[in-house]
Amino acid sequence: MADARRKLDIGLESGPVGSSRIHDSAPKHVAGEALYIDDIAAPEGLLHAYLGTSSIAHGRLLSLDLDAVRAAPGVVAVLTAADIPGANDISSTHLHDEPVFATDAILFHGQPLFAVVAETREQARHAATLAKAEYAEEAPLIDIAAAREAGGKLVTAPLKLERGDLAAALASSPRRLKGTMTIGGQEHFYLESQIALAIPGEDEDMAVLVSTQHPSEVQHMVAAVLGVGSHAVTVEVRRMGGGFGGKETQANLFACIAAICARKLRRPVKLRPDRDDDMAITGKRHDFVCDYEIGFDDDGRIHALDAVYAARCGWNADLSGPVTDRALFHMDNCYFYPAVRARSEPLFTNTCSNTAFRGFGGPQGMVGAERFIEEVAYATGLDPLEVRRRNLYGGEASGEGLRSDVTPYHQTVEENIAADVIAELERRSDYQARRAAIREANAKSPIVKRGIALTPVKFGISFTATWFNQAGALVHVYTDGTVALNHGGTEMGQGLYVKVAQVVAQAFGIGLDQIKITATTTGKVPNTSATAASSGSDLNGMAALDACETIKKRLTEFAGKHWQERPEDIAFLPGRVKVGPREIAFKDLIAAAYMARVQLSATGFYATPKIHWDRKAGRGHPFYYFAYGAAAAEVAIDTLTGEYKVERVDILHDCGQSLNPAIDKGQIEGGFVQGMGWLTTEELVWDKKGRLWTHAPSTYKIPVASDRPRIFNVHLLENAPNREPTIHRSKAVGEPPLMLAISVLHALSDAVASVGEYRICPRLDAPATPERVLDAVERVRSEAGR
Repeated sequence: MADARRKLDIGLESGPVGSSRIHDSAPKHVAGEALYIDDIAAPEGLLHAYLGTSSIAHGRLLSLDLDAVRAAPGVVAVLTAADIPGANDISSTHLHDEPVFATDAILFHGQPLFAVVAETREQARHAATLAKAEYAEEAPLIDIAAAREAGGKLVTAPLKLERGDLAAALASSPRRLKGTMTIGGQEHFYLESQIALAIPGEDEDMAVLVSTQHPSEVQHMVAAVLGVGSHAVTVEVRRMGGGFGGKETQANLFACIAAICARKLRRPVKLRPDRDDDMAITGKRHDFVCDYEIGFDDDGRIHALDAVYAARCGWNADLSGPVTDRALFHMDNCYFYPAVRARSEPLFTNTCSNTAFRGFGGPQGMVGAERFIEEVAYATGLDPLEVRRRNLYGGEASGEGLRSDVTPYHQTVEENIAADVIAELERRSDYQARRAAIREANAKSPIVKRGIALTPVKFGISFTATWFNQAGALVHVYTDGTVALNHGGTEMGQGLYVKVAQVVAQAFGIGLDQIKITATTTGKVPNTSATAASSGSDLNGMAALDACETIKKRLTEFAGKHWQERPEDIAFLPGRVKVGPREIAFKDLIAAAYMARVQLSATGFYATPKIHWDRKAGRGHPFYYFAYGAAAAEVAIDTLTGEYKVERVDILHDCGQSLNPAIDKGQIEGGFVQGMGWLTTEELVWDKKGRLWTHAPSTYKIPVASDRPRIFNVHLLENAPNREPTIHRSKAVGEPPLMLAISVLHALSDAVASVGEYRICPRLDAPATPERVLDAVERVRSEAGR
């Protein structure tokens, strides 16, 4: 392991940035030495909390008898809403629609009613089942259809994007069609479940160790429920065992309850739900129903598009507003619609409150966009790739020779490399020859049918809530030349910490072994944004660089005065500093600067430029830049059972000037497989009572090793630095790769279409489980009269 680390850490002369460096926690992960919250040695007097939850999905709580809970072995206390010293609300959007504990209205199955605290976790978990609750039960609204039928109550204000004269464009379109697509949700299934450890201090102080992507929001929420100022609460996160968006707001509940219990009892309290309870209580990726009408011509060019994206949001707003907004932001993917109207419907349902998930609504928007392309392709008899090409931004629109790069939200696409990425992947994957061979083989194979699809990705990078596009950092340089690095980003396995450390190493010309990556804490860097929206490296890398440049400026001024050299003759080189004709070891310069009383610590800050957004008007420049990619997928399906295999996937992805190619390739591979799981095997099922049936690994099927593509070729786009001045001209890579998996859904659709001689759009919904694939095969075969 040590040899592997040394092998990846060599090459200082060429600079750490842009080289493949090992994940800072990788050896600890392999050896089982990486500490997560449940691994930390128990503090003196530790107690354990567990949640008591509702057994109905909709109704009123008439009475709650907790006597048996209090009398259970080991129980120290039972807390309800009456024990909350501050506000009984953890609404991340401040709509006051998310109580910590229910007091009257029950809005989903599994809603927390109370917390029981005991000497052991097993005692607390058992005692929580002894409560006797009486309800006035009502029929729950479980899905989008039921929500619409009941009047379509929304959890937050919808969004409308509009450009051009839609009515006229539809009326004048040579051809028109309507359709509906169902897009399923997804469980985060992070390896480490939700967990929080609260440790009370003196006065009103509270320290909280929690698995969260948003330490500052947890800090503010804990302060609010305790009725204290944010300065009394310190939140720390060293690492998470996965997050994927599921720990952006969902960690608030567990941290707040642990803190309430700790404050009440003046003892440390840990709260960790079982996987089943975690899955039942916490939100998922939103499932959508997309209704659309398309106007197009015989050449496959789209003239007009009208689309409504309705989402199952659950019992409160949470992040459903911005998630459904981003679905609309990406309902164009790479394509120009001359006239367009897009509307969101964030619908209330009596299910868990759906939340952020990798892509944050963008994947659902893009899946719809690719369905629009597929509809036109089958209606015109054209290769779907050709229809994609004809509708790209910057191409000919509506056959009128018009070129346009304006999105439905009126942002100009300034760096459009989609056509280049598609062309390069088409060549690399030998798409055309393989497509012809697959069609020839399908004509001779009555049962096993193969399919192929090449789909592109254009993903906007920035928080659409503009104020989140900021970050802070704190850098200390010690007298021996070692560095302590802290910033507001959190590490959930994605490699953010090592990337930012590479930036700092490059700035000072030192090795990664001289940098200590310290835990994210609100006590060092305040008011930080969530590690989300693929912005972790962009924001925190620039903030850390800003801190380094401040220190380097001080060191340059000192060295110039001390050795009587001009500032322009001083340069930080790998492992040393050039001061005029002499070269000095970095640590020697630091020691001399300290003796001269030079400040060797600095804060850094970064705010993303250029971005702005007017939601009411549906106009603005919400994204700093776009990340691009493309994937070609080949599948084989059994038309008798609907079972299938992903035979081959070729990916070409745009990371700009990659900070760490090894980390970025890992993100692309992992994101793709997670997206493939969402679109194929992962299915969420609630019964009519609102109970989640798929609440454990036994019933919820994430991809396993045998599901990965048999041939999996991943390449980074070369010689394509970000046009915008991002950190070392890199591009975000956390979320965009997930949407490359849309190629698998459309390869399955291509295989299904073969049974109808490619004349009928299969309209394959997601997730494309074997049952859905088989149903689509039978439907296409029936419509084709075969």
